[in-house]
Amino acid sequence: MILTRVFLLTAMAAAPFGLLYAQGSYEIQVYGSDLVDPGATMFELHSNFTFQGSKTIVDGMYPTEHQLHETLEITHGFNDWFELGFYVFTSADLRVGWQWVGDHIRPRVAVPKSWKWPVGVSLSTEVGYQRAAYSPDTWTIEIRPIVDKTIGRLYLCFNPTIDRSFHGPSVPKGVTFSPNVKVGYDITKAVNVGFEYYGALGPVTGFDPLQQQQQQIFAVTDLNVSPKWEFNFGVGVGLTGGTDHLLVKMIIGRRVTTK
Repeated sequence: MILTRVFLLTAMAAAPFGLLYAQGSYEIQVYGSDLVDPGATMFELHSNFTFQGSKTIVDGMYPTEHQLHETLEITHGFNDWFELGFYVFTSADLRVGWQWVGDHIRPRVAVPKSWKWPVGVSLSTEVGYQRAAYSPDTWTIEIRPIVDKTIGRLYLCFNPTIDRSFHGPSVPKGVTFSPNVKVGYDITKAVNVGFEYYGALGPVTGFDPLQQQQQQIFAVTDLNVSPKWEFNFGVGVGLTGGTDHLLVKMIIGRRVTTK
């Protein structure tokens, strides 16, 4: 894990600086339905580096190419149906150095496992602020339904997310649709491999033209080496002209029980 982080930082230092790309890649994750256990706190570091993205300043936003994003996520579980998360977004590149980007708060509720539903179900609501230099829409809300299912070694998850901007150029679009999908397969008890899909398709009343949509697919690996730790690593490619073309992401999480 340390070697991977060193690789990301080295790549940023060695890369020269050179379409409008979204700059929301601070927590690239398909959410599972499980909550943090009651009384426990999860500390997660989301790291991602854009190897190929936008190369010029567009509408006051910094280019995404060769940006390193680091996001601290802290989530506390209160009971078997509610948790609360908080994010601190940061970005670093050779031109402007390390910068604070914004903060979000995320309450989430779930159907308790004791109800024994055939699928896992939870609902996340994320609201917060990002600086205009990194996101044209500075105040936003995200509502993320989460449905997942494990079938033997196969894991399936769907997040049919909707978003709404309260300040910025996307306000007239109203509610937009951003579906996420994860498919994983247990190679061993400790190693799961698969893919993740991330889309931002446009308003629910009528999607954007294909080349203006944001669509990415990641080849990912999850390690389940301990119930106290979380690890996810992925390499992603953009599928449309409106998407960053090549990214690497990593999530490292540590659960701490306070009881």
